[in-house]
Amino acid sequence: MPESVRDASMTLLTEVQRRPLDPGYAEAARRRALTGAPHRGGRTAVWLVVVGLLLGLGVTTATLSLRQPQAGAVAARRLLEQQVRQHRADAESLAAQNADLSAQIAALQNQALRSDDPALLAQLQRWAVSAALVPVTGPGLRVVLTDAPSDSTTKDNPDLRVQDVDLQVLVNGLWAAGAEAIAVNGQRLTATTAIRTAGSAVLVDLVPLVNPYTVEAIGSAADLQTSLARSSAGQHLATLRATYGIGVTMTSQRRLQLPGAGPTTLQEASTPSMTASPSPSPTPTPTPSPTPTPRTASTPTATPSRSVRAAAGEVVTQSSVVAPGTGGEDR
Repeated sequence: MPESVRDASMTLLTEVQRRPLDPGYAEAARRRALTGAPHRGGRTAVWLVVVGLLLGLGVTTATLSLRQPQAGAVAARRLLEQQVRQHRADAESLAAQNADLSAQIAALQNQALRSDDPALLAQLQRWAVSAALVPVTGPGLRVVLTDAPSDSTTKDNPDLRVQDVDLQVLVNGLWAAGAEAIAVNGQRLTATTAIRTAGSAVLVDLVPLVNPYTVEAIGSAADLQTSLARSSAGQHLATLRATYGIGVTMTSQRRLQLPGAGPTTLQEASTPSMTASPSPSPTPTPTPSPTPTPRTASTPTATPSRSVRAAAGEVVTQSSVVAPGTGGEDR
């Protein structure tokens, strides 16, 4: 019988069990013993620990020095913060002066008209309420829109935040439901009010608003809520709540006090007069092409200014606000 072949698959494990120490270490120890070389003791270990600590301290110091802002950057940041605070204070002071002067003008106007034309004064006072020039008080409906809760993975998702189109739909729905006066976060809406988005902020007449957004409308709370629920604006709010998790809260209020928007600056446009007729230009003679190339007519596609929320039951509105007395046209 031929001799059976030995299985070499277990040779490595066998060697490890028989000789756990590598032969090279044993040979080095034998040479050190023959030559009388000194054995590394505790002094060497202490030096290694000291060197390691020094290296770690140097790396830590360099990292901290790199992470700390430079003196120039810190000074520039402080200067910008100071300028922002100063400009904000100046803007608030100018706004207060503007309100004071507007009140003085209104008082002088009322004083002059009270003696000269009382009927005109009464008519102007009635129009001032519709034009949102004076504060108003009365019962109404309060609607609060809140951004949906988000985590680190969804904090940059714009669909989870209240956008300008949401406020536009809600405001238009309240006007259509019979609201007499509307304010968003204390900003009174007029016939020329614009609700827009700048970055991640919602602007009402160039005034930035922050979450949550409180929309207050004066009128019959029951009628406003019923009409709003039956309209497309109510469907839009329901979609925001069910699909995107945006908070929508409606409460009836016995007394709401909305501020006035102040005087409105009106602008008008006129057609320029045609003083001189343009001289006719010579018509070039077209050169016929030997082989006409057929061209396919295409319909231009309008690109929306923002992404429309793609969800069932939502409505698409113009990016504007409809106010009473404008004939139902979007401005």
